[in-house]
Amino acid sequence: MTTTVQPKELKLKELAKGEDRFVHGHRMCAGCGAPIVVKQVLMATNYPIIASNATGCLEVSSCIQQFTAWKIPWIHSAFENAAATISGVEAMYKSLVKQGKLDDRNVKFVAFGGDGGTYDIGFQSLSGAMERGHDMMYVCYDNGAYMNTGIQRSSATPFGANTTTCPAGDAIPGKLQQRKDLTRIMAAHGIPYAAQASPSNWLDLMKKVQKAFEIKGPKFLNVISPCNRGWRSKTDDAIALSRLAVETCYWPLYEVENGALKITVKPKEKKPLTEFLKPQGRFKHMFAPENEWMLKQAQEYVDAQWEHLLKEEAFWTEAKK
Repeated sequence: MTTTVQPKELKLKELAKGEDRFVHGHRMCAGCGAPIVVKQVLMATNYPIIASNATGCLEVSSCIQQFTAWKIPWIHSAFENAAATISGVEAMYKSLVKQGKLDDRNVKFVAFGGDGGTYDIGFQSLSGAMERGHDMMYVCYDNGAYMNTGIQRSSATPFGANTTTCPAGDAIPGKLQQRKDLTRIMAAHGIPYAAQASPSNWLDLMKKVQKAFEIKGPKFLNVISPCNRGWRSKTDDAIALSRLAVETCYWPLYEVENGALKITVKPKEKKPLTEFLKPQGRFKHMFAPENEWMLKQAQEYVDAQWEHLLKEEAFWTEAKK
């Protein structure tokens, strides 16, 4: 017997009536983007959820000894194996249902990890879980560095950013490499669904969560997650910076469903990248006269990536006719 779960109505008035499944009392920094991301993901659905969580800011701050902010079954995994953990739980659940030892309650399986535990240290187990085809979703809250351990660079760190392991100074002007495009890498695994989202565009994010949960097989959701400590920004601008990331096309919102790419939010006016960079102290050095080349290079890269997305979307739109 399989339990039927009704879809949640994505209206603010209705969402406000629902039960929070990630609650107050956690020790995340004031203004952190990660708890906003988690609340939106869990709020988007009525399905029962079991989650694993890679070591990182979210994990160490949300479950301290006997105190927890999670109101769902939640497993703390090591830095590198959140995807392997939840894929094992999913496999065990399917086995118990098949053996008749457990009713199928339509449980959904989710792994949460920061960019360090996703792009880098956890990439092997994430890639393996996607390749094996587990019915699970991996959600990366991408704050662009190893924020939990001292703001070291990760492969998600954007070009030019000042971190503790690529400090802007006389030797180097911050990180000199472009960030890894993990969303496209995950889509290249041939999984049925991969997408990028932003907490500033909550309805787009929640619709993607709902769609992902209705798709059988592995899914990947990459969500930008401002960190005022690492970004050297104000404590109340997580949503504003998330919105600027979308409006400048630094963080385009799109989905890849069964290989076909669709841009889900197109800015009415594409803003210059400097509007996203300027409020962040980690990019302050890029505005010095001697570093103008960095602003130019960063803008050219974002423009090229955006044009590539537009062309790919146009191709798939034409192919579906």
